[in-house]
Amino acid sequence: MLNDLLNASLYVELNDASPAALANAINKRVNEALRVAKDYKGVTVRSGNNQTYPVYAKDNVLQGWRGRAEIRIESKDFEAASGLIGKLQAGMQLGNMSFSVSPEARRAAENELITEAIVAFKARAEIVKAALAGRGYKLQRLNVANRYSAPPPRPLIARMAASAQEVAAPNLEAGVSVVTVAANGAIEILE
Repeated sequence: MLNDLLNASLYVELNDASPAALANAINKRVNEALRVAKDYKGVTVRSGNNQTYPVYAKDNVLQGWRGRAEIRIESKDFEAASGLIGKLQAGMQLGNMSFSVSPEARRAAENELITEAIVAFKARAEIVKAALAGRGYKLQRLNVANRYSAPPPRPLIARMAASAQEVAAPNLEAGVSVVTVAANGAIEILE
């Protein structure tokens, strides 16, 4: 089934001798990214991880501070998400991007597959009944299990110098995932 949901994260990572100046620079960059993202309808953007840690030189002497903050993007509108990612890459780096089947699409596919799995189970039960010359069968237990396997995410790491220049939006190919439903159980053959 076609993947219909994009998840991506973009981040900014900076260094400074002052933790306050570092926090200010990072917060400005993230706040601007969140402001820009509001213009992209159909794209959900939220804050992600944010951390600051010391950087030490030789002899364990404090040299400065490094901070990193990210924003996370989720969307079914690949064109809008691609445009936003391209725009944000002028000042942020793309940390990762992955595609998956949305929960509602996966649920709909599983619901269709459940009926097919049960029909297949019943057909096999009939084969077993006939092979054992039974007059019928009684269902003792039935388990219905679903599995979802998405291809492993391929990290797209792009490191670019922050600048005001325009960055081309990435072309996105969502790929496919596999949704399966299996029905297994036990029957009692009636003689």
